[in-house]
Amino acid sequence: MERTDKACQYHMNGCNCCQSVLAAFSDVTGLDEAESMRIGGGFGTGAGTGELCGAITGAVMVLGMAVPVAPDNPAAGKREAVALSKEFQARFKEKFGALRCQELLPLRYEPDDATPAAKRLGLTAQQHCRIMIVTAAELTEAMLKERGLM
Repeated sequence: MERTDKACQYHMNGCNCCQSVLAAFSDVTGLDEAESMRIGGGFGTGAGTGELCGAITGAVMVLGMAVPVAPDNPAAGKREAVALSKEFQARFKEKFGALRCQELLPLRYEPDDATPAAKRLGLTAQQHCRIMIVTAAELTEAMLKERGLM
């Protein structure tokens, strides 16, 4: 099963957006499903405040966990993780025009060629969170592959 499909399935089973993205990358993060659920549990609905979308938060966690960190130079790993986070957010915002949950929810984005996984899965504007989730998973996977991190 593709990661996008896994992420969508997690959300259909009641997981929040962060949990759905994070759990779909368990082979990358080394977290098992239960750990992903616990770690991501408080990040749904923009951490309950409508701020940064949970799908983005889950993706940033995955990207950060994929970056090797040398104990003698943790700052280098931090810089790379922050750079990946910024790049991911720029790509996400390019597709959806916003990063904040409270701004994304009313958009009711319709899947198109810019969101191929959401389009392939037949998601509709009424499934706006799932569109964000599968697109976040798609972008995360692409970024990890581009950098040889998976």
